Amino acid sequence: MLVGFTYDLRAEYLAAGYGEEETAEFDRPDTIDAIAGAIEQLGHRVDRIGHIRQLVARLARGDRWDIVFNITEGLRGFGREAQVPAILEAYDIPYTFSDPLVMSLSLHKALTKRILRDSGVATTDFRLVESEADLERVDLPFPLFVKPVAEGTAKGITGQSRVTTRAELAGQCRRILAEHRQPVLVEPFLAGREFTVGVTGTGPDAVAVGTLEVILTDKAEAHAHTYVNKEHCEEMVRYPLADRASAAAAEPLALAAWRVLGCRDGGRVDLRADEQDRLQVMEVNPLPGLHPTHSDLPILCTAVGLPYVELIRRILESAAKRVANPAGAARS
Repeated sequence: MLVGFTYDLRAEYLAAGYGEEETAEFDRPDTIDAIAGAIEQLGHRVDRIGHIRQLVARLARGDRWDIVFNITEGLRGFGREAQVPAILEAYDIPYTFSDPLVMSLSLHKALTKRILRDSGVATTDFRLVESEADLERVDLPFPLFVKPVAEGTAKGITGQSRVTTRAELAGQCRRILAEHRQPVLVEPFLAGREFTVGVTGTGPDAVAVGTLEVILTDKAEAHAHTYVNKEHCEEMVRYPLADRASAAAAEPLALAAWRVLGCRDGGRVDLRADEQDRLQVMEVNPLPGLHPTHSDLPILCTAVGLPYVELIRRILESAAKRVANPAGAARS
């Protein structure tokens, strides 16, 4: 099988003048090499395409692939992760991971929470601050947690994202509105333990790979898995496998969120407990980082004894089922 490979190489964007945080979700050369190597180890040929404009140029030239392994994040807008999937669908080319609808929905955390809440999946209450005028309508009890509504890699989250007064709330919301130019998600701060559940597969075939607990070290910024903590996770975060009872509580909830949203092939669901140890879904990530030793999903797979090449195989095989059964491609 000829597998096209689309990705955003961080070094290319940095060379073009984009900033470090602006490109935080993009990939390093060793990630690209690891994924391509795993696909080739599975017996397929890999054609490294690159970012969205390189994909468009290749399509205009007439190039086609049996399937595309897509990990592009995109640069701007709520639909940035949906751009490459939408183009591939226009050309009737199969691809890995979720469709444009799910990619856009899951990136917008407030819309995600509305869907989860309406479907009975546990998630916190929240308010959306789209301008300073909305601050007056935030009526949730402190402490609260604030973050951009549509960022990944914890961009916009700092050690000051947990707020305990209206003045702190206003200050953090103004910072995010100015720096990230998008609405601010405000929700109750969950003081309990944090977990991330790895998922592979689609719909009824989706399974939980396992559950990691996210534990901040003494060197980490306080209260949350912040941007700095994620960028320096080797020193600032420990990821032990969750105990049996915690995993048994987290994994059904994660799978429920995964299936309700229509996520496909592989990803992660992040959860955190409140003061009564009740788990809440915080975020769903249908486009996971895949660096073999730095990204959460491969770290989890290593912890449970699942080889990296097997993770890539599961993702590809889940996507390939849609090639054999196009009528069920939207949600199966």
